[in-house]
Formats: sequence, structure tokens, C-alpha cells
Amino acid sequence: MAEKPLILVCNDDGINAPGIRKLIQVMNELGEVVVVAPDGPQSGMGHAITIEGILRCDPIKIEAGPQKEYACSGTPVDCVKLAVNVVLDRKPDLVVSGINHGSNASINVIYSGTMSAAMEGCLEGIPSIGFSLCDYSWEADFDPALPYIRKIAEKVLVEGLPQDVVLNVNIPKYRGEEYKGIRVARQCRGNWEEEFDQRQDPRRRNYYWLTGKFVNYDSGDETDQWALENYYISLVPVTSDLTAHHAKAKLAGWQL
Repeated sequence: MAEKPLILVCNDDGINAPGIRKLIQVMNELGEVVVVAPDGPQSGMGHAITIEGILRCDPIKIEAGPQKEYACSGTPVDCVKLAVNVVLDRKPDLVVSGINHGSNASINVIYSGTMSAAMEGCLEGIPSIGFSLCDYSWEADFDPALPYIRKIAEKVLVEGLPQDVVLNVNIPKYRGEEYKGIRVARQCRGNWEEEFDQRQDPRRRNYYWLTGKFVNYDSGDETDQWALENYYISLVPVTSDLTAHHAKAKLAGWQL
């Protein structure tokens, strides 16, 4: 009898977040699930790792189910590293991260702990996917997205992914009607116009809250942002190679 696929589940919202609980539910239908996730929120941590402190990774049981679960004191990337090198007795067949509460489309992929966990899986040579729902509410409705998440994960388990490629999947906030489908897209050019809200504590020391709004610089209809705004699920292949290949010839002409 063939072994079930081994699926590692992680996130950045914490092991108790509703999004990861829904992702675990779907992955339990596809294989043997091991969860290694932060013991608290780690949003916006990017690809940070813990190098000057200890890490804890303790068995835990949040809810009934066949999955094995571990709560990690570190970042999402720490979770994947510990899972692959310590917790698991064989390499996973798939790493899935999420379901994130909020968009990781466009430039958000750079800051995302959700996507960094998936990217770490990719760097380990494991097919990996990051899933995000464009709804920050703790009471967000994930259920309509679950069949699409299962479909994408099943396809990756069967087909694999190109070397050094991870999938960034973003799902529009549910608005009471069926999603239009899945669109393979490119990352939108955009950025955050940021402000720091300055306040004072009771000792009259300044402190700051980061605020801002996302600005789309891209009018293309093949972008992840366009897909989301038009009620499609966006699927962007992301690579770990950060080389700006299109700029190499110009820089070579500098004759350094």
C-alpha cells in the first residue's frame, strides 16, 4: 500500500488562527498532515529567522483530527526549518502555508510571513504553496474557497512544480456568490503609501503605529490585483531567484 502524501502545514497568524484550522481540514482529505506553526501572530515577519534566541517546538492539540500539531516559538521560516530538520522523519511531499487573513498579492509577498514559510519549503526542494484570503476579519468566511484550495493542492501533488518556484494564491473576500475561477497571473506593480501615527505614552515618550494604504501602479489585466478586483482567485508563480536578469546586459556595459 502506497504511503499517503506527507503535508506540512504552517502559517504566520498563529496556530490558533481560523485560517490555518480550515487549511488543516482540507489537507487532512489529501494526506498525512503535520502542523508546525507559530504559537502566536508573526505577520509581516518576511523571511526572518531566529539566531540569537532559543526555539521551542512543543506538541499541542488544538482540535480533534488525525493531524499532528506543534506550536513553535519562532517565525514562520523557523517553523519550516524545524519541521524539516527535527520534527519530521521524512521530507514532506507538499508544504502549504495559510490560509492567511489578508492579501499577499503584489508587493505584499515581500513582507509576508505566510509566503516566506512557503518559500522556505521551496528552498528545501519541496513543492510549496501560500494561500491568502483578502479578508482581515477573524470571522472571515473561508468555506467557499476550500474547494479551490483543494483543487490547487491536488494538482501540485500530482504534477509537482518547476524548480525554485512557489505558488502565491490569493482569494477575494467572499461576497455571497461563487468565485469566477482561477487565473494564472503576474505580480502587480504597486506599493504602500505609509504613514506613522505618532502618539505619546503616559511618560510622554513618543511611539508610532504604522498605517498606510496600498496603491496600484499597474493597469494590466493579467495581474494578481486585477484578478482579485474582478473576483477571480489569483495564482502567481514566484521564484526564489531575485536576479534582475533584464538588467545584466546594461550593467555589464558599465565596464567596471
